[in-house]
Amino acid sequence: MIPAQPLASPDAGPDRGLASFAANLARHGDRPAVLTGAGSLSYRELAERVDAAAARLGPVRRLALLAAQNDLDSLVAYLAAVSSGHPLILVPADKPGSLDSIAAAYRPDVVLRSGDGAGRPAVEEVRPGTSHELHPDLALLLSTSGSTGSPKLVRLSHANLQSNAESIAEYLGIRSEDRAATTLPMSYCYGLSVINSHLARGAALVLTDLSVVDPCFWDLFAARGATSFAAVPYTFELLDRVGFTGMDLPHLRYVTQAGGRLAPEHVREFSRLGRRRGWDLFVMYGATEATARMAYLPPELAETTPETIGIPVPGGAFRIEPVPGLDDGELVYTGPNVMLGYAESPEDLSAGRTVTELRTGDLARQHPTGIYEIVGRRSRFVKVVGLRVDLGQVERILAGLGVSGACAGSDDGLVVAVEGDHDERLLGKVLAQRLGLPRGSVDVHAVENLPRLGSGKVDYPAILELAAERAAPAPAENASASVPDEGPADVRRIFAEQLELDDVTDDSTFVTLGGDSLSYVAVSVRLEKALGDLPPDWHVRTVRELTNPELMNPGKTPRQRRGRFFAPLETGIVLRALAIVFIVSTHVGLFSWQGTAHVLMAVAGFNFARFQLAGERLPRLRRQLRSLGRVVVPSVVFIGAAYLLTDRYGLANVLLLNAIIGPEEVTTQWHFWFVEVLVYILSAAAALLAVPWADRAERRFPWTFPLLLTGVGLLERFELVDPDVPNTGPVLWLFALGWAAARSHGLLQRLAVTAITVLTVPGFFDNPNREATLAAGVLLLIWLPSIPVPARLHRFVGLLAASSLYAYLTHWLVYPLLVGVSPALAVVASLAAGVAYWALSMRVMAALRRWKKTRLEKGPQDNCPRPAPDRNQGSGWRGPGSRYRRC
Repeated sequence: MIPAQPLASPDAGPDRGLASFAANLARHGDRPAVLTGAGSLSYRELAERVDAAAARLGPVRRLALLAAQNDLDSLVAYLAAVSSGHPLILVPADKPGSLDSIAAAYRPDVVLRSGDGAGRPAVEEVRPGTSHELHPDLALLLSTSGSTGSPKLVRLSHANLQSNAESIAEYLGIRSEDRAATTLPMSYCYGLSVINSHLARGAALVLTDLSVVDPCFWDLFAARGATSFAAVPYTFELLDRVGFTGMDLPHLRYVTQAGGRLAPEHVREFSRLGRRRGWDLFVMYGATEATARMAYLPPELAETTPETIGIPVPGGAFRIEPVPGLDDGELVYTGPNVMLGYAESPEDLSAGRTVTELRTGDLARQHPTGIYEIVGRRSRFVKVVGLRVDLGQVERILAGLGVSGACAGSDDGLVVAVEGDHDERLLGKVLAQRLGLPRGSVDVHAVENLPRLGSGKVDYPAILELAAERAAPAPAENASASVPDEGPADVRRIFAEQLELDDVTDDSTFVTLGGDSLSYVAVSVRLEKALGDLPPDWHVRTVRELTNPELMNPGKTPRQRRGRFFAPLETGIVLRALAIVFIVSTHVGLFSWQGTAHVLMAVAGFNFARFQLAGERLPRLRRQLRSLGRVVVPSVVFIGAAYLLTDRYGLANVLLLNAIIGPEEVTTQWHFWFVEVLVYILSAAAALLAVPWADRAERRFPWTFPLLLTGVGLLERFELVDPDVPNTGPVLWLFALGWAAARSHGLLQRLAVTAITVLTVPGFFDNPNREATLAAGVLLLIWLPSIPVPARLHRFVGLLAASSLYAYLTHWLVYPLLVGVSPALAVVASLAAGVAYWALSMRVMAALRRWKKTRLEKGPQDNCPRPAPDRNQGSGWRGPGSRYRRC
């Protein structure tokens, strides 16, 4: 055991004082420090939580490891370690392989993780005291550029952290009124620098782990009055896809960019956009070894010199050191934020400063105006989605696997050539996991021999050309491929086939194409087959993003479903499949399990929030009405047929009005109550959101709005209001509760919806088992995004879920014919009839859409000539982009 080391004192010297941005939080008093979708925390309250967490770490300096994510617990744990002098290794929580590798290499004394979400991190004591000799200056250890989980870490001091935080705050002009959204992981030096610099000035953090492509992120951004966000180059591609240029963000003051080179044309484009919209673009240059930032480009220079990195940050300096044989020299940085040095084993934790300047490895030149420009690299390093990758390390990994290979690359990704007959997909997955990169950024090619120059050296430009030669197959070429062989290149075709559309583009999403809960299941099952595990918000991702699914969340590698017996399937899909089986089986008498129809009502609200609330008011109203038609039309057609063939139903059933004007006693005319009530609620929701003030309220308060509707529904649930609709049952609150579950982000919101569920379900049926089923279904929607299901059953479960409405309709006519023969046979036949009617309805509705499209393209007069569109002729067009010419 190493002798106890006292914690650092604030006056212990220039390199040994604690970073004041973490140690003196309380000085900012009641100013807001942390803002989330669920609430806010003042600096005083944050300081109390940090002090409590620091006390749990103990009075002796110990090596701590934090599995970090963008939540309050991780923020408190980080600040507690820094403010109390415990050296901290920061590792991303979503990379367990990296975490295990670092923990095995450095043997931390204590491990910190997210706890209850209220600012009380979980503390796992590995040993009392410490087994390490820790240098007094050591404060933080980070992977280089946030990269790989390699045992090579950057050693940073408290002075490094504080000086860089102050430097960034100075050149960005951060004010106490500012509020920064956490768009990057805090385990990444760039993301962490946003936190440090804002806390240094008493500004607030809008703490979230939402992606910029998630509409909920922008709802939170606007609701919390965020003034800035940080971006890597790929973020700007995502911003283009979500319509950032048209967003109304009145509080936005500036956007920062780092994590790799942003193309000069994009720098100029976004700089101009910012100038028009009233915000600044700061292009920055840095490295983990410099704690974060070394240079920044003043916003006023972004349009005139977008190819440069700008000037050194306050307190820092550059020099260009000549390199023999090259016209340009290597950029060398000095400043108080330069790291203490590297660590590659626990023994290195006792070392003091081993470097005084940082050789960047970048070749640079200085303009006459004093600004610097990067013109190349001295060594074989690239940055992919903000993560620095040593191309030589990739080749060493391959050699360790017994594979002869070579790696080239750019900031767009890696291109790897391997000799021999190797499984390209498997090698790509292994390399991506080892390097901590998205799978889509590693392109592996099996070749007979590595391309070489006349000198015998590897021809790296030729390796890069391998990527250009491998063109993605066109959708038409894959049209006959079987579902098991579908991959990312088939995403557009999957949308086109399942939604029966011909005009699917790279910018299309499931929602913009008019997808709804009825088509959602079939699309998601096929996409999972093609892509592996899907993110929860895939339905608002563009085809372009889904074609490269790993790039949707930079730095996160999705778990692949292939090769596993059990694989996750979305909870809503599983609930729909189970519910229709239980409903039919209960009605047939095979067994009795009640309550699942009401679970389906909550699922309907959940899906309404997911699929029907994106876009502007009028476009989404049209989408809601189309979705409503997909429920009404097949229901009216089938019930109309049942009315003609039997004597069980009346015209009120056909018109879906039985719940309002039908008999109060329960008869066969009551069979379709679920469809009728669902139509009423969907119609009312669409009508409400068509009202401008309600539309604005829902957008501004996406979680509170459905909670208010839940409250309205509870008035009926507890019989405080009687709508005098005899056969419906008070189910509006369940629909609204599902809506609120879909809008819940963060622990506190989920807990609130959970509490409402637990308090309101009991007593609803006067049947404990039925109530337990209903409560369990809603709770699963709240807490479990997916449920493990045998992979071979995914398509079957998806088929049942997709046809659940149709099976509900048809089983009333099917099972009476067979129940006397066999209840089990009656259930199977009812479900099969539902699948058949679903398939027929999909085909008919697709045919109607094609017929309508053909009619529109032909125009109202068959004898009217339709010359090819000429965009230069203005008077003959109905409007910009129209396909129709006047006759």
